[in-house]
Amino acid sequence: MKRYLKIIIILSLCSLIPATQIISPSSFAMDEDKYLSIIGPCHLVFPRDHGLHAGYRTEWWYYTGNLLSDSGEQYGYQLTFFRSQISAPDAEKNWPEPRSAWRTKQVYAGHTAVSDISGNRHLQSELIARGALGIAGVSQTADDTSIFIKDWSAQISADRHVLKAATDDFSFELNLLPAKPPVLHGQSGYSRKGSTPERSSCYYSLTRLRSEGWITYEGSTIPVKGTSWMDHEFSSAPLEPDLVGWDWFSLQLSDQSEIMLYLLRKQNGELHPASSGTFIEPSARSRHLKINEFKVEVLDRWKSPKSMAVYPARWRVMIYPLSVELTITPKLSDQEMQTRASTGVVYWEGSVSATGSIATQPVKGEGFVE
Repeated sequence: MKRYLKIIIILSLCSLIPATQIISPSSFAMDEDKYLSIIGPCHLVFPRDHGLHAGYRTEWWYYTGNLLSDSGEQYGYQLTFFRSQISAPDAEKNWPEPRSAWRTKQVYAGHTAVSDISGNRHLQSELIARGALGIAGVSQTADDTSIFIKDWSAQISADRHVLKAATDDFSFELNLLPAKPPVLHGQSGYSRKGSTPERSSCYYSLTRLRSEGWITYEGSTIPVKGTSWMDHEFSSAPLEPDLVGWDWFSLQLSDQSEIMLYLLRKQNGELHPASSGTFIEPSARSRHLKINEFKVEVLDRWKSPKSMAVYPARWRVMIYPLSVELTITPKLSDQEMQTRASTGVVYWEGSVSATGSIATQPVKGEGFVE
């Protein structure tokens, strides 16, 4: 299941305080619950739009990456911050006085994981908190954004992202330097997720972030280097009723190109026509991919011994107009995320490798699949 499904669970939980409200000059309207609704181009501006977009029901900042230690051990990681606004922007006019310091409209959830590929272990953790009393939230200046839940954080400036997370089993601190500018998906960041204009999100990615830092794991602090990917997306629209899941691919290839694909799965097994993607050239120029321009085939499956769920476990990706053919393979079979305490769902998200060709030229790469 994809991020919309996680957020739907959060919507029924508690409430939090909005941090500084930022609304892009995008095409928007108010939905029946008086949340902002995206209906056209997003007109994103950076670094401003790295920050919070209060008034929209859901938002997330998603970091994934593949890292190597000095001695060649492989690691994958994930750090994600979800924001859910659980009351409409004008709801505070009905709040009783005096207001409790715990009163808030926002709730934040966080997921993090480290995949020790060489050691065949996947470690994970989760948090959930109200955006009140400095426990969780988003703070922003003209140049910098900080997203945090307790001692997990992502600090974003124009030229650097600093990630920190600490759990009982592992911790990490990573410095990420963008090698390419933000990529706006869909139509100038307006990304359709359904059959009507308002079933959409504002969505962009930083598709190649040079990464360096350390992981603390099993009593050792391990210097690491590699490449990361960042997604930031906000919306007020849930998935359409006949959609049962969302699969997502982010791939960074050896020719310095990148690929993002998402597949919206219907109950009858077909893909929704809004499924789409983006191909990013080495020059950073991007191309929107419609559903009839690519295909994803499942080549193998894996059954989780914990949840008994059966997941796709190897894929073939073809992008017809660009003559792309890739085989995508998980680096570790068990990268299942057990997040019942925060978002109430179990899903597979993990580090993958890629081999194949683009226009008959061989390429290889790494990435993440959810």
